[in-house]
Amino acid sequence: MNAAAKGAAPAHPPVLPFAVMCVGMFVALLDIQVVAASLQDIGGGLSAGQDQIGWLQTAYLIAEIITIPLSGWLTRVFSTRWLFVASALGFTVASMLCGLAWSIGSMIAFRALQGMIGASMIPTVFTSSFHYFTGRRQQMSAAVIGTIASVAPALGPVIGGWITDTMSWRWIFYINVVPGLLVALGVATMVDIDEPDLSLLKDADYPGIALLAVFLGLLEYVLEEGSRWNWFDDADIRHAAWISGIAGVLFVWRSLTFARPVVDLRAFANRNFTVGCILSFITGIGIFSTIYLLPLFLGYVRGFSALQTGTVVCATGLGGFLGVPAYMMLARRFDTRWIMMGALALFGLSMLSFAQITSEWDGDQLFWPQIVRGFPQVLAVAPAVTLGLGSLPMARVKYASGLFNMMRNLGGAVGIAICGAILNNRTNFHFERIASTLTSANASMQTLIAGSQANFGQAFGDLAHAGTATLLQLRALAYREASTMAYADAFLAIGAAFAIAVVLVPLLRKVAPPQRPGSDAGH
Repeated sequence: MNAAAKGAAPAHPPVLPFAVMCVGMFVALLDIQVVAASLQDIGGGLSAGQDQIGWLQTAYLIAEIITIPLSGWLTRVFSTRWLFVASALGFTVASMLCGLAWSIGSMIAFRALQGMIGASMIPTVFTSSFHYFTGRRQQMSAAVIGTIASVAPALGPVIGGWITDTMSWRWIFYINVVPGLLVALGVATMVDIDEPDLSLLKDADYPGIALLAVFLGLLEYVLEEGSRWNWFDDADIRHAAWISGIAGVLFVWRSLTFARPVVDLRAFANRNFTVGCILSFITGIGIFSTIYLLPLFLGYVRGFSALQTGTVVCATGLGGFLGVPAYMMLARRFDTRWIMMGALALFGLSMLSFAQITSEWDGDQLFWPQIVRGFPQVLAVAPAVTLGLGSLPMARVKYASGLFNMMRNLGGAVGIAICGAILNNRTNFHFERIASTLTSANASMQTLIAGSQANFGQAFGDLAHAGTATLLQLRALAYREASTMAYADAFLAIGAAFAIAVVLVPLLRKVAPPQRPGSDAGH
């Protein structure tokens, strides 16, 4: 295609190809959490143990976090259009294979394939928004991206739980086939942003790619599996952490000294981009950690089913949708930095409301805290996109977009790991404190024991069995309360992270969204 054709008005209005790409991004993000509410059903169907089931999430996340920072280089090699088409088609095939999985081993392999191939759709949408839109329309596209980034993971357990309860767990994967094919067809026919350059494959930094894969893959493994195996007490976790650290140092050295690195770490020299990545990291902590904590609380403390859990959690998505028009209205009147600061502060304050949680909370008590949490997510993510990526020259946005998205996912992994450690350690701490108060001097406890023994005595007709059952019930009650208090501690820790984020916002410089090279009125 010649230069004149490239500079002419696009054959399709920018909204159409961008919308199709957003559908692909939504499906890819949805699948991060779509199995969260269905892990027990999948494990039962494939005769898998509890330790094996967790790898359905871990394998997907490891593969995804390796591919995302490479997306900028892959886009230059294959072009935005054909990389996205290949990603959508590959994701569709991998989803079908997940549905057809015959063992836990095959399922883990197909989930890794799904995460690796589908990952490129996410940062490519961020980059494309800067190509298609400028000015106020770019702010609107950032709001759409922010909505998808915050709402899709929240809806994953809802959709997955509903499909599993009404059909079968295999359909949470089959459901991707039709949208995946339509996205691939739409992108192939409507998206025309750049041209492929296969010559880049000849002199690519393959050692750098290998170091990146080892660094991020093992780091994700340590974060996902560490709490399960008591962190560095386990030799495998300890060795993985050492190898990841060494590979990370070598990768940074290689990227800064090689003439054509696959990941442009020099983008961190831009202050806005660096601060934006830190804020993206903290936002990832908030989005993914709360999605991790709430289903756990509802499932283990409240005993909710997958569908009940998904129904409660979907209130966050409603809050996210409400945030879109609010952001568009505020962005016309206020500096996006201060919008972002207010949103981060509101998210942090919402964690204070979650910290009041009790073992009796259900959908009614969790509704408004979730609305307050979901509403500011869009108002925080959208300005981060504009201020972080928008401060870079267009030529560097492709490379930087992968890093920016990787930071959000890495924040989620770190946040989940920290919250898992908090739940484990603080539950034991609170249980010991509660147990220390359950003495013969505690009149309330004595009344409870007497009533329980009477009830169990009537049921068993045996005072010895009644006494044992009463003590077991008392222990279960104490553990439930201790666990609930640990969830409150985890929410407070997330709130503290957002307090740090609020302080960082003034470091951002105000920027205008970049103009596309050769942009004109028709573009």
